[in-house]
Amino acid sequence: MNVDKISIFIFLLIASCTEVKKNNQDDKVVEIPEWNELIDIDLSKWDTYLSYKHQVGYDGSQPKDEQGNLIPPIGLNNPDYDVFTTFQEGGETIIRNSGEYYGCLITKDDYENYHFQIKYKWGNKKWAYRKDLLKDSGILYHSVGPHGVEYWRSWMLSQEFQIMEGHTGDFWSQENSVMDVRAYKPESVLDPLADENQDYIPIGMNSPYRNYCLRSSNYENPHDEWNTLDLYCFEGKSLHMVNGEVVMILKNSRYVDENGLDVPLRRGKIQLQSEAAEVFFKDIRIRKIDSLMLEQRSLFLFSSDK
Repeated sequence: MNVDKISIFIFLLIASCTEVKKNNQDDKVVEIPEWNELIDIDLSKWDTYLSYKHQVGYDGSQPKDEQGNLIPPIGLNNPDYDVFTTFQEGGETIIRNSGEYYGCLITKDDYENYHFQIKYKWGNKKWAYRKDLLKDSGILYHSVGPHGVEYWRSWMLSQEFQIMEGHTGDFWSQENSVMDVRAYKPESVLDPLADENQDYIPIGMNSPYRNYCLRSSNYENPHDEWNTLDLYCFEGKSLHMVNGEVVMILKNSRYVDENGLDVPLRRGKIQLQSEAAEVFFKDIRIRKIDSLMLEQRSLFLFSSDK
């Protein structure tokens, strides 16, 4: 990151401590609440859900044992598995996600209109399904409903801020969720590509553009360095930021119900994925916001509107 980008990032962090609201003729400065730390040695603010150790060739169906019997998922808060553990390093509490089983950490609380921040770096282990693939994890936000409803039988209905080698900041819809993303429309076998100068296209259930969109650019640090991710969510809008850079602009968070109708999706739990790759997390925190900052709001406007 060059000096100019570092300066902009520091400015945004400082500016995010306050917000400016128009109140008739007066400008009112309102302080945003302090950070709520979400990490401790006992992971007391999280639940755990684990499904399976998926194998190469998995096709979305429930796994069976050698006798052909369906295998139930490991389930919620099973004490016999230690996929998510903590340790102390340099006075910091760090979460090790072994990745050995598919599943997630899930916040006990629901959140709406917030700034969520987390740091991650990759470990060296990969398991079964991802042995020859890129390391993978993710932040699933606005998570609601039962566990294990999507293809991998591991996560709740949600929106995904992907964490993946070379792809951190991508968007996936989970199950029947949808968001509109400022992105180039895909052509032939290509995927949609996020870009702040493009119009919005729907990504998710029933979309002609399918359920995946690439981040605008790769801003990840080298493999053994920590990365800082910022997720802003406000009234159905979201910003995915990687190491201080906005890589995706999204709005109209929703899901499609059993009648094919759009239902707003603006509140829910946050899940951190375990997805067959070792990854470390630290400095996980969240704070409520009453609006997006002026610079952030402008990202949702077209150039002619700014």
